[in-house]
Amino acid sequence: MTMILLFKLATTPFLIAVLTLLVRRFGPAVGGLAMGVPLVTGPISIFTAIEQGRAFAAQAAIASLVGQVSTCIFCFAYARAARRAGAWPSAGGGIIAFLVATLLWSEVRWTLLSAIALLLATLMFLARAMPSLAQTRLERNAPWWWDVPLRMLVSAGFVLALSSATGHLGPQLSGLLAPFPVFVLILGVMCHRHEGGEAAGSMMRGVAMGSLSFTAFFAIAAATLPSWPMLASYGAATLASMAASGIVYFTLNRPARLWPWAPATRCAA
Repeated sequence: MTMILLFKLATTPFLIAVLTLLVRRFGPAVGGLAMGVPLVTGPISIFTAIEQGRAFAAQAAIASLVGQVSTCIFCFAYARAARRAGAWPSAGGGIIAFLVATLLWSEVRWTLLSAIALLLATLMFLARAMPSLAQTRLERNAPWWWDVPLRMLVSAGFVLALSSATGHLGPQLSGLLAPFPVFVLILGVMCHRHEGGEAAGSMMRGVAMGSLSFTAFFAIAAATLPSWPMLASYGAATLASMAASGIVYFTLNRPARLWPWAPATRCAA
């Protein structure tokens, strides 16, 4: 577990900085899509397999799929609240929705098929239920020089707090809490405060769509880890995740009539 914690502390602040620059360059929808990719949870799954064995990692991957449903619910709750409320009430509503969903999922014994079915059904629902926000041109505000370092520091604090909490919980609940949207929470609040609820909602839609990449990675990992060599299993999972991410990215750039989440505005997150 020490290896996993060190990895989180080393990579999370760095990825926060990279994702911040990505959002500023390409806008909240594309930045949200990148946040849906298992940039941290994927490597953590590899460390789990090394430390705990492939069978344990396969079960953890199933729990991560269900946990991602909670992340999608967080995005939905935040985007809905952002239409009328400020950044902090929207974030609070999203966190409460995530925790309530997690407690519900912890009462169920999940299989790979049921976890995949729940996540895909959630994504299909969100395709229609996520609020459709007008695509207006947003004012780009100059960020403060200390903005990115602050985000990196806050993200490291979140990692330490979550790791300390999950260390006292059972394996299933810990796995369900693992996908807690640290990146989404920090960048969503900052984007909301800089550019308003419309930009934050666009980011949340991108995160939900990026969950397809997350689904591909952990579905392949959970299905193949018990019987395949670890290198082959994670190699196939990575390729599947990249393929899903590529498909979603190109779909994003199609006309809005062909996909409910057309690219939205840019944001000085």
